[in-house]
Amino acid sequence: MHRERVSENVYWFQSEVYAQVTAGVVAGPQWAIVIDTLALPEETLGIREFVEHEIGVPVRYVVNTHYHADHSWGNCFFPGATIIAHALCRSLLIERGIPSLESVRKQNAVYRQVKIVLPHLTFDQGVLTLRVGKKNLTIMPASGHSPDGIAVLVEEDRVLFAGDAFMPLPYVVDGDAEDITTTIKKIGRMGLENIVQGHGDIILRGEIEAAVRENLNYLTNIRKVAKAAVRRRLAQDYLDEMNVESCGKSRVHLGGLAEELHRRNLRALYKESLAGKAAGKTEN
Repeated sequence: MHRERVSENVYWFQSEVYAQVTAGVVAGPQWAIVIDTLALPEETLGIREFVEHEIGVPVRYVVNTHYHADHSWGNCFFPGATIIAHALCRSLLIERGIPSLESVRKQNAVYRQVKIVLPHLTFDQGVLTLRVGKKNLTIMPASGHSPDGIAVLVEEDRVLFAGDAFMPLPYVVDGDAEDITTTIKKIGRMGLENIVQGHGDIILRGEIEAAVRENLNYLTNIRKVAKAAVRRRLAQDYLDEMNVESCGKSRVHLGGLAEELHRRNLRALYKESLAGKAAGKTEN
């Protein structure tokens, strides 16, 4: 697991095992807040070890930026902490997370010690604010990757923990391309020093404008491809031709997972466009 100090008392962690997934810590003199957990129990326990023994404070809060396993299944390793999330995150963990974990446990012994801990403090509109030492944190909606997405802004440092609303390759299979476009545009206007992506490396101030532009361009391209495929007789052949690089992204992102995620994006948007076309015919 990689670890880096982002600013005073603000830390970033990145998995070396699964899809470069990230987590964060903001520490105060009495307690700390953890932003997301990592995919494997040993990595999440490594974060707790760092906070409790190197910083020397307990974890009082854990924020789940969304319900996906690699960001929330480690809640159970912070006993006594208050879990904060969007109200939809709690619902989706009940509906999808619990059955998914039961299935994974049967296949992978690593997860037999994991249990779903549901968020205790949720919101569905507006923002939440927390003060951690000298840091003011604003917890805000950031949907698009999933319907329950939230982000955490460290106001004084202009550091945004964006969750999967901002990634090296936008991923919309469980979300909405229009919503994530809106979220990315908003992030681009926030005047940030750093974006901590839900996966991948930290984006520095001088890189933010280009990263925002590239992500928006990719989303525009894949939506165009999906709509064009609906009009073609050999739709699947056309989709197969449109690789991630032809849509404006590198295949090396996310440890080589970019092409596979791109393919899933195209399939999801194609089905959406196909359904939209069918609905239009029905209405006519």
